[in-house]
Parts: sequence; C-alpha cells; structure tokens
Amino acid sequence: MKVLLFGIAKDIIGASEFEVPAQPKHPSTVKELKDVLVVLFPEFGTLSSLAIAINSEYAEENALLHSTDEIAIIPPVSGG
Repeated sequence: MKVLLFGIAKDIIGASEFEVPAQPKHPSTVKELKDVLVVLFPEFGTLSSLAIAINSEYAEENALLHSTDEIAIIPPVSGG
C-alpha cells in the first residue's frame, strides 16, 4: 500500500512516498493507518492533526482502505 506524503509528514519519513508494510496485514481503515504511522514513526503522534485523503477526497477515521487507493497524508498547515 503506497502513501504519498506532504509537508512535515514528508520530513518525518524522509521521502515523498512510503510503502506501508503488509505484515502482519495492511491497515483496513484510516484509523489503523494512523496507528501504524505512529508505531513506525513516533513523531506522527506529536502532530496536532493529520488529514488523510483517499483518491483525492478527505476521509474520516472509519473510512475503509484498499490496496488500489491513492492515499495521501496531509499534515497540519500553518501560515499567515
């Protein structure tokens, strides 16, 4: 399962794309994906918010994920 990364999410992982490990299984919901990211990269747990888009649409935590989906991690944005 490939995930596209932007902003600080890209900085945390050190790449613009990340392949989610299939073992023990791919995450089946957005919540499970967030949990996997925090386990693999604890700095994700410090972010105030973290949006996930599935196929260019923002998704709720209970949204189902499929291996063919285009998944993007969109971190909180600041500016002025």
